[in-house]
Amino acid sequence: MNKTEQEVFALVNRIRETSFALHSYLRHGHLEKVYENGVFHRLRKIDIHVEQQFPMTVFDVDGTVLGDYICDLFVEKCLLVELKAVRKLADEHTAQILGYMRACRIEHGLLINFGAPKLEIKKYILSTPV
Repeated sequence: MNKTEQEVFALVNRIRETSFALHSYLRHGHLEKVYENGVFHRLRKIDIHVEQQFPMTVFDVDGTVLGDYICDLFVEKCLLVELKAVRKLADEHTAQILGYMRACRIEHGLLINFGAPKLEIKKYILSTPV
């Protein structure tokens, strides 16, 4: 689904608000799956189309299908959401989401960490080289 940049950023803001409310309620210390279920549930309650454990096709640079990747949440068919429940986000978490976005040809991604006392959210955008 093609959404404008403005629509995607509005969607990201709603996910941020939802994630913050969930983190405020649950705090840190739960398994990643608990937060995944919570974000999924709360987004659906506010009528945002979200798919949980969504299979995405992984492509090589020439378009050859290499396999599948299961993303935590795929929102409005345009935003890949990777959730973590770790003490602190690390470089490998960033590399992971950027790799998923590139290989699955998804332009927008969110990396959300519920495992720290303070919620961490990072937004990523891949632009197609001209």
